[in-house]
Amino acid sequence: MELIANLINRAGFPEILPTHEAAPLINRSPQTLRKWACLENGPIRPIRIHGRLAWRVADIQKLLAGGAT
Repeated sequence: MELIANLINRAGFPEILPTHEAAPLINRSPQTLRKWACLENGPIRPIRIHGRLAWRVADIQKLLAGGAT
């Protein structure tokens, strides 16, 4: 959870992460997150920004705490 707190404090869009940064936080490969987005069957859903996937930090925190959105 400390790693996530550090990411929240970074510059830019602290409430979202790109796939390559979100995947290691939940111990999954980036391709797994892309598959969740494509099939819409994962425990968390991304948002799309100009065709790119972004993952909400709040959703990642909920997932790590034992829940999902």
